[in-house]
Amino acid sequence: MILTRMAIAALAAAALATTALAAELDFDTYRKTVEPIFLKKRPGHARCIVCHEANNSAFHLESLAPGATAWTEEQSRLNFENVSHLVVPGDPGASKLLIHPLAHAAGGDIFHGGGRQFASRNDPEWKAIAAWVSQAK
Repeated sequence: MILTRMAIAALAAAALATTALAAELDFDTYRKTVEPIFLKKRPGHARCIVCHEANNSAFHLESLAPGATAWTEEQSRLNFENVSHLVVPGDPGASKLLIHPLAHAAGGDIFHGGGRQFASRNDPEWKAIAAWVSQAK
């Protein structure tokens, strides 16, 4: 009985933390500016969605409907919730979403299965995601 109560309390605390984290990040900016980056084809690289809709990693994207070129609002909200776990609001340099696909020479992780999506922190799309993370309070 005590373990059940502790488990319920832990789940409730995790849900509240997720809600608070997502509340600090702006959904509209995410949907308009950040999310389209995950669909964009970059020379020499697969689009983020190609790997991240089919995998079970920390960065999971919803599958697009056949023929769709963008996510529905409901799908975007699920993506937003997932992506929110990979950022530190107000701190792009500590956000896995930005560091993992960044070139190692620019401060990124040693390995990213999808290659180096961003060669430097000066990449316009890296900056767009960083600006979204920085806006969070």
